[in-house]
Amino acid sequence: MFVLTANGQDLRFPPVEEASPEGLLAVGGDLRPERLLKAYRHGIFPWYSDHQPILWWSPDPRTVLFPDKLHISRSLKRSLRPGLFNVTLDRCFRDVMQNCAEPRPQYPGGGTWITPEMIEAYTTLHEQGYAHSVETWQEGELVGGLYGVALGGAFFAESMFTRVPDASKVALVSLVRQLQAWGFRLIDCQQASPHVMGFGAEEILRREFLDHLAVALTLPERYARWQFDTA
Repeated sequence: MFVLTANGQDLRFPPVEEASPEGLLAVGGDLRPERLLKAYRHGIFPWYSDHQPILWWSPDPRTVLFPDKLHISRSLKRSLRPGLFNVTLDRCFRDVMQNCAEPRPQYPGGGTWITPEMIEAYTTLHEQGYAHSVETWQEGELVGGLYGVALGGAFFAESMFTRVPDASKVALVSLVRQLQAWGFRLIDCQQASPHVMGFGAEEILRREFLDHLAVALTLPERYARWQFDTA
């Protein structure tokens, strides 16, 4: 297993083809913005628990959602009607991450993979204009949302949370519609789940994902704090 050194100048990752069958590519290193951005640009992302070293992944196949293939169920369309939710962008990034980090039953022992270290690292990316959040509100209360990293025309979705039915789904649909308008090429969902597959996500070979990513990275960056187009 390739071991990265922390706080050094060497930010290289091994070729993604050297990942294990499960997608594990490297261990160690740190979460400096330079390393995180380099990882995402090469189809690599961190995913680990608070009792583990930093683990870096590049699974094959890769789950992606192409914005123009978004599927919205009939039941969700009812939740998208005006007046039920208010959706914003980049209103409270840290709050969204902290809500995403709360323990969930599906993790052993009720744990979470979003450690305090990750919250600080991605908040720094947010302050630099690379990481963004979507917030869903109901009667002035934050009830759902998601966050991720944007590079060129690619959005790397990291996590979402919900407090009321469909709140996170409304956040995702609102984001995808805006990304469509901005000409984004793909949304990286990392690994398959019934939740994301229900929106039209699909599994593609890692080499195909990297080809799509290379094209997406040629598009202009959107560093400023995001807002929905008024239209």
